[in-house]
Amino acid sequence: MKNILAISGSLREGSSNHAILTYLGSVLPAGIDYNIYNNLAQIPPFDPGLDTDSPPKPVADLRKKLAEADGLIICTPEYAFGVPGSLKNMLDWLVSSSTLVNKPVALITASLGGEYAHASSCSHWAL
Repeated sequence: MKNILAISGSLREGSSNHAILTYLGSVLPAGIDYNIYNNLAQIPPFDPGLDTDSPPKPVADLRKKLAEADGLIICTPEYAFGVPGSLKNMLDWLVSSSTLVNKPVALITASLGGEYAHASSCSHWAL
């Protein structure tokens, strides 16, 4: 069984990004374990001094979920011509771990005129 982790870049309850991810989960074929990560707001601001073998629990939990996933789907809005700070913060916590190495990532931007965030996200995720 394939395991897909989905992350919404929006912290807003009822966001269109979360709705898109929920819809995607409803149309996936059988045999795919699909989970939406809902704890982005719990990840503390990145602090290199805390990025050790024992990072903060929300970071450790996210890294574990990513390590177990066969692929990642990110759906994000555009804020001020870029990705939301919470999503960038998550990326800052992940780059020092190996959880994203050779991991397929699908990126969806859902914003009116969101072409800047998509380009920015692609460069961050090296897509």
